[in-house]
Amino acid sequence: MARGKLPLNDLAGSGGRFDVLVRATTAALLTSHGLRENVEVILHLGGGPGPPRRLRLNGATLRGLHADERSAAGMLGKALLNPQPPRGQWREVTPGLDESGGALADTLREWNKSTVFVLDAEAQPFDQTMAEQPELEGSDLGFVLSDDQPLAGGGLRGDKGARRRPGNT
Repeated sequence: MARGKLPLNDLAGSGGRFDVLVRATTAALLTSHGLRENVEVILHLGGGPGPPRRLRLNGATLRGLHADERSAAGMLGKALLNPQPPRGQWREVTPGLDESGGALADTLREWNKSTVFVLDAEAQPFDQTMAEQPELEGSDLGFVLSDDQPLAGGGLRGDKGARRRPGNT
């Protein structure tokens, strides 16, 4: 869903699997006592008419994100009501939530100093990868994952990092 009103009562159906994005966002940002301030989440919305849209959530500045799915979806849905900004130009929707036009390839270009991992069920566990590459400890890591649709294009093959899957970390 690139633009429009988000159906909060049917996120998994008519919401275009927006529920997957909401769950990934809350899992990445929320702890039992607050927000992870060292985490940034970028959601890519490519469904529906119009060009792809990106939403960026910054744990250090984000305000108003709650654990329940409906309120988190409502917060993200506010951005869908706005006209989309141009590709590569980030505009604040609310504190800690920005929007921009753009696709996965744009995000990967912005992450040019990060090691990027594609979370993939066929790869070795992530904790094993980190054990084999201790120099990555403390560095900027980016993770790319998809919903129920396979990742297509975006410059993933041959980028920094290898295809990895989540481990017990």
